[in-house]
Amino acid sequence: MSEFAPDAGFRKNRKLKDALLRHKAFSKDGFSERLFGLLFSGLVYPQIWEDPDLDMQAMELKPNHRIVTIGSGGCNMLAYLSKAPASIDVVDLNPHHIALNRLKLAAFKHLPGHADLVRFLAMPNEKSNSRAYDQHLAARLDEATRSYWNGRKFGRRRVTVFDRNIYETGLLGRFIGAAHLLARLHGVKLREMTKTRSIREQRQFFDEQIAPLFEKPVVRWITGRKSSLFGLGIPPQQYDELASLAADHSIAPVLKHRLEKLACHFPMSDNYFAWQAFGRRYGTEAEGPLPTYLKSEHYQVIRANVDRVNVHHASFTELLAREPAASRDRYILLDAQDWMTDEQLNDVWTEITRTAREGARVIFRTAAEKSIIEGRLAPAIRDQWDYFEGKSRELTALDRSAIYGGFHIYGKKA
Repeated sequence: MSEFAPDAGFRKNRKLKDALLRHKAFSKDGFSERLFGLLFSGLVYPQIWEDPDLDMQAMELKPNHRIVTIGSGGCNMLAYLSKAPASIDVVDLNPHHIALNRLKLAAFKHLPGHADLVRFLAMPNEKSNSRAYDQHLAARLDEATRSYWNGRKFGRRRVTVFDRNIYETGLLGRFIGAAHLLARLHGVKLREMTKTRSIREQRQFFDEQIAPLFEKPVVRWITGRKSSLFGLGIPPQQYDELASLAADHSIAPVLKHRLEKLACHFPMSDNYFAWQAFGRRYGTEAEGPLPTYLKSEHYQVIRANVDRVNVHHASFTELLAREPAASRDRYILLDAQDWMTDEQLNDVWTEITRTAREGARVIFRTAAEKSIIEGRLAPAIRDQWDYFEGKSRELTALDRSAIYGGFHIYGKKA
């Protein structure tokens, strides 16, 4: 378990700066990168925005598998534990995500039962949650993680966010809140989507209430600026990828299409991503599902396997460079490659290829539809992997999070 500096901002976070910065500070692109880095150095994703059920279909996890994944909000690595793999190494460059991942693991291990876990991690306005932290978790955390959650922000301990609603915080939570405010200013209450009872009603609400918002001048002005989407965790490079999908290079129609998928392609009763986007919370038992990792049927096996997870404040490449050859089976890169230069892509795939066992799989997402690695990896690396193109297209269509253009699966050749 690698240590992290719990309050290190962007200026002091060398790992994050190395991953993000490509241009000189006083150039237009350089300023945009540094602004994104400043925002991204805080808590970004209280909930990860990738569908873990898709991941597990693609990976076909077995008990002997050793996994490496980017942590983000920590929901998915816990979902993978429901399959009882041999080990999971979690990496992240953001110290806030490291602290959140470690707290979620501790909550599974040390809170008394499933109801306590759901209350702590899923239910808003539960004033007893910080007391549960003090009673059951604080003393069992490593020093850096305990210092983070005991630390104060605006006069309150950080952990008291669980007394309110952690999903309304972080960069993503605040972005969603700003979208709700913007909609209300145009007479639309996005929370009304949670009252729909069928896909037909969801479609009607989207067509009549949400879709017209994208024609409003202020919305088109906002979506025409890269910095407006930093709240989604979309860096300048990803913005350019998304804009390339539209004929007029405007991101508004791309966002409208993605939001339509979120709103209309899956029942609200089966999509916790839509509940967070429109309701700012998870549905109650009668309304909609909890995330996979919080479902009661997975509780015991996840709790029993928490110690198989190690969380590292490191990059994917940095961690793998320390590991022996042929030692890992599954790799989850989220959308991190959209940020990478050709050199960074080749570095991470060199280490993936070296450490991959026969039959290993790599999964990742892209802002655009096409795989980000084609034509960019050295042939000596690319030729060792098969692209499961048909399965990738099939699972992209089933992605409940709806934010990505592509879901991609690669398998190590024999």
